[in-house]
Amino acid sequence: MNTFLWIGYFTVTIWSIVNIIFYGQRSTKMISWSLTVIILPFLGPVLYYLFGINRRKFKLFKLKQTEKRKLYSETYKELKGGEKSVHDFDNYKHDKIASLIRKNSYFAPYEGNKIDLLNNGEEAFGAIFEAIEKAEKFIHIQYYILEEGKLLDRFYDLFSKKVKEGVEIRMLYDSLGSHSLRGKVVKRFKDIGVKAFSSMPIRFGNLLFTLNYRNHRKIVVIDGKVGFAGGFNVSDKYVDPISNLGLWQDLHLRLEGPVVNSLQRIFIKDYHFAGDEDILLNDTYFPKIEAHGTSIAQVVSSGPDSKYPAIMQQYLAMINTAKKSICIANPYFIPGMPVREALQIAALSGVEVNLLTPKVSDSLLAKYSMFSGFEALLDVGANIYLRPDFSHSKVIIIDGEIASVGSGNFDYRSFEHNFETNVLVYDKEIAQKIEKFFFGHCKKEILLEKESFKKRSIYFKFMEGLAKFFSPLL
Repeated sequence: MNTFLWIGYFTVTIWSIVNIIFYGQRSTKMISWSLTVIILPFLGPVLYYLFGINRRKFKLFKLKQTEKRKLYSETYKELKGGEKSVHDFDNYKHDKIASLIRKNSYFAPYEGNKIDLLNNGEEAFGAIFEAIEKAEKFIHIQYYILEEGKLLDRFYDLFSKKVKEGVEIRMLYDSLGSHSLRGKVVKRFKDIGVKAFSSMPIRFGNLLFTLNYRNHRKIVVIDGKVGFAGGFNVSDKYVDPISNLGLWQDLHLRLEGPVVNSLQRIFIKDYHFAGDEDILLNDTYFPKIEAHGTSIAQVVSSGPDSKYPAIMQQYLAMINTAKKSICIANPYFIPGMPVREALQIAALSGVEVNLLTPKVSDSLLAKYSMFSGFEALLDVGANIYLRPDFSHSKVIIIDGEIASVGSGNFDYRSFEHNFETNVLVYDKEIAQKIEKFFFGHCKKEILLEKESFKKRSIYFKFMEGLAKFFSPLL
């Protein structure tokens, strides 16, 4: 029996290491996975098989998932009939970032948008429910997390009313993110006429694809005219302090104008692959949108189907073009060496680097992984603020001119494995409003002092080192 176990151990271990050598993309991840499969007999190879294999390199995955989604994206590279709304920048900084996003995400920057900031749960869901009340033709919603509670009940009540008025409703959710959502709850929505699907259903036939690649987007589109995007999920912890972390904070955007079509394109593509209903070519869902404001906005979309890691490239481009200041708010700041070094270079070259992240976290592994990189940033003069409450916001602002709000975290999962959506706002007034929110939390008493941080306990340093080992796998 022992002989068979040893043979099995060596076989799966060698198979795993060979795959890591052939298909690994980054040396740090290759080393981490190699040690994992060696140190953890059988469990290590299983974890690698589920979470580590780069399936984009495999023909089966490429044909059935990635290539179809890429083709779908390229079908509508520009807003139909909206060429006049595409903005051409004469500012080098803006043009450099916008050109990158246009090439790696297929989304142009559009002018003529009205953008409202929604800075807490009451504001965000109040605005969303108000827009749903006014819906006349269709409602499209997509969330990583749908949780049972009063917010979801409110969606149900509104949907029941709107379906009776003849409004079409489509709803997407992520199977893993919405794991607590019971089947009977989904059936309840379907019974009233809502077309509800998991965007990444966890089934035996596609387990290897769906378990590691999650749809982390948060999008609402009403009649193709009003859109919402940001970091909020449908969970009561945003409106009631029911979590052990207290009331969760976040930031969302309400959008009106041509940029809403970009959000609609993302939803339609995800919906097509979840529900197999091809509504892309129906112009009903892409009405011509006139200007509603003066803001320029551009959507950034990234995922396993992307040719490039667009979210990471967006963040790197913003960091590299900043001249005066960089402000980052993120609950999972585990960026990897390229982004970390870009921030160090920025700080060393005189750019003021500010990081705002929660002192507490819903994930101990994420917390220790974050803290493991703080010393290197403190050494180059970056300011790190640890806010006492839990903020789920994913925000980056450069030079008080350009701001990004969305679902993309500063970690490997958002950069490589998740389907994410950010909205870039090229509007100094809005960027400075977001910056004001940011610095409203950056009190002197929560500024991390370099010398005191270096004196943290041996246990804390050990946990950081242990978490750093696993951070490339997050």
